[in-house]
Amino acid sequence: MMAIEYNLPTCLTLFRIGLIPLLVIAFYLPWQYTNVACTVVFAIAGITDWLDGYLARKMKLETAFGAFLDPVADKLMVAVVLVLLVQREASIYLAIPSAVIIGREITIASLREWMAEIGHSAKVKVSVLGKWKTTFQMVAIGMLLYKDDFVGLPINNIGYILIYLAAILTLWSMINYLSAALSGVAEKDDAINN
Repeated sequence: MMAIEYNLPTCLTLFRIGLIPLLVIAFYLPWQYTNVACTVVFAIAGITDWLDGYLARKMKLETAFGAFLDPVADKLMVAVVLVLLVQREASIYLAIPSAVIIGREITIASLREWMAEIGHSAKVKVSVLGKWKTTFQMVAIGMLLYKDDFVGLPINNIGYILIYLAAILTLWSMINYLSAALSGVAEKDDAINN
């Protein structure tokens, strides 16, 4: 049985998972500054997401457990916050991009698992497009959590625009992953049949 290493990057990832219930509690507090508290917690989660990956590479602390846990933490945080936002603003305009983003995450996670089983995990590694999608998604979610105007900027409206851009990038990256995976499967089938 493989031992799990609890190094600094892994502890930061676990901390990020621990922020999820804190964000949910803050979201439902009957307090004037709930939106600020939620945005701060979400921003801390985003910073730890960047920091754990940076430290793992810089300090050569990359582990199989960390590689598994990091995307799980990200997907849990995003899915939970999107559900909270849709519950707060029960609107088809927010439900559609949220469903696209959550659906894509489930699809790609399943695809990665399947591709690893058949020995083609390299075909579905994170791409530059996936990183752009994540950036738009995180900024959009932060703005939607904050919701109020800030120095005259309509933060909620900007958040809506960015969440739609994130949803478009989400679909685009999913199509790229699926086509790469299907070409890998076709190559393997051709090699078996020849």
